[in-house]
Amino acid sequence: MRQIILHGGVGSSPDFSDLLEKYANMAINYEDPLDAVVAAVKYMEDDTNFNAGTGSVMRLDGSIQMDAAVMVDGNFGAVINIEKVKNPVQVAREVMERSPHVILSGDGAVQFARKMGHPVYDPSTERARERLKEARRVALGDPRFLYKGENVDTVGAVANFDGKIAAALSTGGSSPMMRGRVGDTPIPGSGIFVRDGFGIAATGVGEEIIRKTLSFHMFMHRHNLEEEWDKVAKNSPFSLGAVGFDNDRYFVLSNRQMAFAFAKR
Repeated sequence: MRQIILHGGVGSSPDFSDLLEKYANMAINYEDPLDAVVAAVKYMEDDTNFNAGTGSVMRLDGSIQMDAAVMVDGNFGAVINIEKVKNPVQVAREVMERSPHVILSGDGAVQFARKMGHPVYDPSTERARERLKEARRVALGDPRFLYKGENVDTVGAVANFDGKIAAALSTGGSSPMMRGRVGDTPIPGSGIFVRDGFGIAATGVGEEIIRKTLSFHMFMHRHNLEEEWDKVAKNSPFSLGAVGFDNDRYFVLSNRQMAFAFAKR
């Protein structure tokens, strides 16, 4: 049996769930779960409704730096603060499969992407430029800003094809943010984790997810997942969410509204 679940970022409108369902039903046609989750995330990276790839939010200096990661049981690949590429999640997969490393960042990630054939691409949009004005206003008013409001950040996918699990994440970050900021997406055990029939793709305030090593924490409490989620997230001032699989059972966890979709065949 093939199963896949997608999320559009915690804080994303449930109105986008139909769109995610379309992407899930397209991605499930792939034969391998890693192919499926990478395809699903690429669909979202190419859709300006989501904060990943084209449609990513801008840093306070007006730049766009993106993070992405892929994970299967026993292997991992990620890019950190990559710029001027269309599909960071594809580069993350290539880091895992076609480089001697598991994580590449900044200029090194960009140089690797060019070697892999990714052309120069500008992911900025007019919407991102408008959002930057508000981000700068917030940052000026609070130099220790942390994103306690409604977040719309990471997009993610987890697939379980006959017990073989893969996960993928991509994000433009959480606005407002300084240049060079790294969130939870490219950190295994924080935003993403796959092991022993369990796979999870998280979303929310990256700093809080990192502090809690949220994905690994939920793996360790997989046998009372919902109860543990309530302890961790129910009363948190930070936006937090996740989707994934515990063997054949899929789960959706969120303390804010969140668009998601599930498909199987």
